[in-house]
Amino acid sequence: MGDLVLYGNHESGHSYKVRLFLTLAGVSHRYVWVDLDVPREARPEEFRRVSQFGEVPVLVAGGVPQAQSNAILLRLARETGKLGPPPGSSWEQLTTWLFWEANRIGFSMANLRWYRRGFEPAPPGALAWIESRALADMARLEQELSERAWLAGETPSIADVSASAYVFLAPEAGLDPARWPAVQAWLDRIRALPGWVEQSRLMAR
Repeated sequence: MGDLVLYGNHESGHSYKVRLFLTLAGVSHRYVWVDLDVPREARPEEFRRVSQFGEVPVLVAGGVPQAQSNAILLRLARETGKLGPPPGSSWEQLTTWLFWEANRIGFSMANLRWYRRGFEPAPPGALAWIESRALADMARLEQELSERAWLAGETPSIADVSASAYVFLAPEAGLDPARWPAVQAWLDRIRALPGWVEQSRLMAR
């Protein structure tokens, strides 16, 4: 894959997904912290040159940039041969989970955390609506993980890396994962994986 550079930020669960994959897979890389508190046009030129949307994460591999966390995870899993489809599963199933995460947990939990942390005031009615989506998403995860140890099958995969990032941050959104025993047990299994590091330490400046 050539030299890898990951641009991210300690508050970004989407950035965490990617660096967690690299850490779990033992892939050498350089991490560049990007200050998200400054306007996009004021961010470093090095970052703006490779970031298609002006957002983190961005992975540059062999000089080729890739944006969007789940797209990056697919690329990394395919090119490294790590955390791909479990036995009996498929790339199509992993892709389905990644799209589900982007539409559900990656939206609901991320936004609920955003407003509960006070990054900006929630529009009228928005907080209750987003929380209802997050609760539905956690219930869905509880159902799925009551049937098996990992989302896509018998072994961990990028589906678990993707879906867990913001679930680990659920307390910051005002939700306690312990309310969902199967989800809590799944998070504990991920924590036990060799190379796992929690977000604030892994993504520090």
